[in-house]
Formats: sequence, structure tokens, C-alpha cells
Amino acid sequence: MKTKSSELVRATSEGLYCEKGDFFIDPWRPVKRALITHAHSDHARWGSGEYHANIKCAPLLNLRLGADLPLKTYEAGEKFKMGDTWVSFHPAGHILGSSQVRIEHQGKVWVASGDYKRTPDPSCDPFEVIPCDTFISEATFALPVYKWDPGEVTAAKIYEWWQSDQERPSLLFCYALGKAQRILAELSRLTDRTIYIHGAVETLTQVYRDAGIKMLPTSLVQDHEKGYGFKGDLILAPPSAHRSPWMKRFKDPQTAFASGWMLVRGTRRRKGYERGFALSDHADWNELNQTINETQASTVYLTHGRTDVLQKYLQEQGKEVKLFHTEYEAEEEAS
Repeated sequence: MKTKSSELVRATSEGLYCEKGDFFIDPWRPVKRALITHAHSDHARWGSGEYHANIKCAPLLNLRLGADLPLKTYEAGEKFKMGDTWVSFHPAGHILGSSQVRIEHQGKVWVASGDYKRTPDPSCDPFEVIPCDTFISEATFALPVYKWDPGEVTAAKIYEWWQSDQERPSLLFCYALGKAQRILAELSRLTDRTIYIHGAVETLTQVYRDAGIKMLPTSLVQDHEKGYGFKGDLILAPPSAHRSPWMKRFKDPQTAFASGWMLVRGTRRRKGYERGFALSDHADWNELNQTINETQASTVYLTHGRTDVLQKYLQEQGKEVKLFHTEYEAEEEAS
């Protein structure tokens, strides 16, 4: 039995719940009505009675959760009624179709950010600042050490690494949804060469192509004969393929990992990659603070990540800060 609350959104055992609208945001257990911010597996889970999402998110949700998913879609900014609330989805800049959820009730506005970033990304719509009374923000990289270079700067470093040894295959490991497509889009400014991809990346990349995202041409690794050496080629693969039997086809490859966590050298050493590129789909420390200030929210809730550090910093700035404890996973592959 759900207990009544004065808060428009609250944390429950199923996920973030809006009682006035009778819906959950990115629930981690099956519920009657789920609003989904984006298609990463820790935010979009199977089993709910009905799903609501941004229209650009739909192909990814159908691919991951099923073509028969009970899904209703909305254009960005389109208001729709949920119980006693008005709701709309707004771009979050995280991956294709990623959205913030704006909830309005009796003149008060709450915004749940989902995962987001402010760094420009050619593979998805840019983040939209939404003025609100209460802002629910992720805090994945909420430490001052995390500060991202522009995407084109990191892409140039990746390109330089790739070109540095044309006698070896260059294996770049990255999350299959969002990160791989961003790399393909960022590198399209520097070259028109074909990039080779792992099978786990192929169908997701096709969704991006169907959405009109400009990326480099790709070819499936598995479509090439066994003796093909991939000398001087760039190959994108998910982290699960690292040190797997799949890698045996590549002779003496140079390896790298693209993730925000790569800003910390110890992470790269623990995972055994030769290089690390700090390319994240989440907001860095400065972007988190910039966004919270720009929303003009009088109350801020923080979720998943280094909430303790950011909470203390914001409180020192005079803001009211509370925490929502969630089951979202800050997976290194997806960050």
C-alpha cells in the first residue's frame, strides 16, 4: 500500500514515484505505468504494464524490450495529462532519445533529469535547461576531478592513437549504446574511412542511422574472412569482448577504452587497456553545478553517484539538497 506524501516525486521500492500522476520514472521493478528517460538497461526494464517515452527513444526501447512493448510516445516538449499532473519529455543530451521528465502540479514544477550531459554531441539532441522549483539530478561524476574536454578534442586524440600504428589493429572498447555511435559521429569530422564493429554494436548503430545521425561507414567484423588481419583498422567493441575468444582474430592489437572513468589512470590499469580516453555520456562536475544553477530550482534532489560530495558543496552555496537512493547502476561501460 502506497503512503501519501507531500512530495510530488518520492523514492519507493519500485523506483521514483509520482503519486499525483500515478506513474513511475525509470522503475527498476515492474509497475503499472512507467515513464522512461532513455534506453540504457538500468533505466529501461521489461515487465511494466505500459510505457511512455520520447518518440526518438522508441526504436531503441522496441529493440531492447520487444517490438510489442505497450509503448506510447511523445514529441519533445509535448504536454500530456497523467492523473492530476501535466507531463512532458525534454532533451537530456545523454544518448539518442534521452529525456528529462517535467512534471507540473498546481503551479509547481519538478524536473527529473535522468542521465544527462551538457558537452555537445553530434549523435543526440542537446540538453535543454528547464526552469523548475525542484530538480532531481544524477551525480555519477560528481567530483571536481571530473572535467571533460570537448568531444572533438577527444576524437582527435582517438584518431591520433589509431593512426600511430598502422601495422596493428586498433581495438577501441566502448559501451554499445550511445558511446559507440558518438565515436562514429565525432570521427566523421576527421575521416571517411570504414570502421569495423562488433555484432553487439551493429543493430544499435542502425537505429542511429535510421534517425538521420551522420556517422562513419561501418562493417561487421564477423563478415570478413578468418585470415583478414585488420592491419591499420579501427574496431569498436563492447567491454564484454575484451580478453574474450572473439579477440583471437586480431594479431597483436593495440587496445583502448573510452569512458569518463578513464580520466583516472588507476581505472585503466585495473582493466588492462593500453590507453584510456575520457569520453563520457554524463555531466562532469562543472556541468552538474552549471545545470543545477540554471534551473533556478529552490530544492535539489541528487541520485546515484557521488551524492555526498555534491550535496555538501551545494549546501555550502546555500541550496536545499536532499538525496534519493536508487538502484541505477553507475556502470563504467555506460559512462
